[in-house]
Amino acid sequence: MLAIAPLSAVKLFGLPQTGTSFWPRLLGAVLIGLAGAMFLEARVAGSHGLGLAGCAVVNLTGAAMMAALLVTDAGPPSVRGRGLLWLLVILLAALSILELASL
Repeated sequence: MLAIAPLSAVKLFGLPQTGTSFWPRLLGAVLIGLAGAMFLEARVAGSHGLGLAGCAVVNLTGAAMMAALLVTDAGPPSVRGRGLLWLLVILLAALSILELASL
């Protein structure tokens, strides 16, 4: 719910108000990524925790949400903030590619 309807979820669950949907959406994306990583790692035989594939899932989910927020103009209002987030999207995607290549 945090990723889809963050302000409604904040009110529904009684969480602290942020004034913006940016941070709750990122938290929602990270939680979705963690759930995906746990699901993926549970399917791998002999897995003893979060491996590189799970880390890649978390990184790609976070990067995808950041990119979606930037494309829809729901990200930071400043040029410097948007530039920093695009840099993070690129770095997270590159890190995920390296993690997947190491498998």
